[in-house]
Amino acid sequence: MRFFTDSHQFYCGIDLHARSMFLCILDHQGQVRLHRNLPAEPDPFLDAIKPFREDIVVGVECIFTWYWLADLCAEQDIPFILGHALYMKAIHGGKAKNDRIDSRKIAALMRGGTFPLAYVYPAAMRATRDLLRRRNFLTRKRADLLSHIQNTNSQYNMEPFGARITYKANRHTVAEQFIDPDVRISIEADLTLIAVLDQLKQELELYITRNAKQHDPQALYRLRSIPGIGPILAMVILYEIGDIDRFDRVQDFASYARLVKCAKESAGKRYGTGGGKIGNAHLKWAFSEAAVLFLRNNPEGMKYRKRLEKKHGKAKSLSILAHKLGRAVYYMLKRDQAFDLERFVQT
Repeated sequence: MRFFTDSHQFYCGIDLHARSMFLCILDHQGQVRLHRNLPAEPDPFLDAIKPFREDIVVGVECIFTWYWLADLCAEQDIPFILGHALYMKAIHGGKAKNDRIDSRKIAALMRGGTFPLAYVYPAAMRATRDLLRRRNFLTRKRADLLSHIQNTNSQYNMEPFGARITYKANRHTVAEQFIDPDVRISIEADLTLIAVLDQLKQELELYITRNAKQHDPQALYRLRSIPGIGPILAMVILYEIGDIDRFDRVQDFASYARLVKCAKESAGKRYGTGGGKIGNAHLKWAFSEAAVLFLRNNPEGMKYRKRLEKKHGKAKSLSILAHKLGRAVYYMLKRDQAFDLERFVQT
């Protein structure tokens, strides 16, 4: 966990919502200089902080509405920091809770050096990252529809489909196998939605692969040197990381990607692990997917996985492989090196 420890003359804590923002400005001595509810718009915000612009820092909790404010502060050369929502426990504690109290607590955390920092993702890459996340959302919806078809087939104890219905060519007779007209209509609805999602995904992937390479083509090339990682998965990893230099150690990166479990200890006793939801869920998915794809048509990778399986079991061996791929990606991006399979399976 990183904290904001810089010293400023004024600290502006904002409890930000979609249409409103409660703003609290504390001075260096902790006195409230401004405490006001404002519309979530650029002009009222800039007018409110104008008397304090000489030395002010703006802090906001990391929720879905922070993009415009971060971009506005960057344009106006105003220091901006983002608070990690899961670490800001002081905001959610207390007997009473409202926007006025929360904004004061945010400013106090900034002033006291206990404001937990989150990463302010660069604006130039932000839209592409969100587009990749949208593509993954559509992929999950498609998988849900395919699972519903399979489950319905099992509900009626019918014969398994002769071929994998993930492929379009194998789906044209699926609905006809169901005798009940209501069930058939339900399956046809699933198939129609799958066809629409396939078209959307194809268009998104074509657009992304044509436009996303401009940010860091060399890094994308290096990531694709890992067996099993294609263009889309490489871009997901690259855009979820952003700037690899923000991680000082490989351990910090592995924790951010949810590839390790954090121990809970007190008085020398271990009480298990925690913090499983803290980190980047998209990177966790990407490296889990990469671990499975790494084994396809990769004899050296399969041998390495077998060694892990004998020692740790089947499920844990995949987790270890995903963790090791994450560490490899960290050093590849840090050192500007391609993937070395021989070195990977030997260590």
